[in-house]
Amino acid sequence: MNPPSRIRRIASVGSRFLVVGALSTIIEVGVFNLLVFVWGWDVVAAKIVASLVALVNAYIGNREWTFRHRDRRGRVSEVTLFLVTNAVCTAIGAVLVWVGVEAVGAVLGREPGAVAVNLVNLTSIVIVVLLRFVLYHGIVFRVAPTK
Repeated sequence: MNPPSRIRRIASVGSRFLVVGALSTIIEVGVFNLLVFVWGWDVVAAKIVASLVALVNAYIGNREWTFRHRDRRGRVSEVTLFLVTNAVCTAIGAVLVWVGVEAVGAVLGREPGAVAVNLVNLTSIVIVVLLRFVLYHGIVFRVAPTK
């Protein structure tokens, strides 16, 4: 495959991934805000639960649209890799939120408000989205080996 064709293919897959990710982000941010600001949950617990809720949309969207052209390994194997990948990414996101909220609180000298907490959460989402794309593209929804 020549370089321009490869770049176009990655850009196409990447743009579909970003659409699925945008929907998952809306779901995640909505659930996160509900849990933290309506029901008073801790930010780390809320981050984990919100990520898990958004995961359902992410799996279906990525399997059936973004990476539909990729080989399907056994469903159990694929779902297992997807869940392990996302467990790692969710843990990284939770740590980023925890560290970010603590850092903002230290800088402000008080508990950060909703805007600051959401900026930290969105920053963690951007970082984790980049990691997820690399892992989905290279491991979870892999290209079939050449025969």
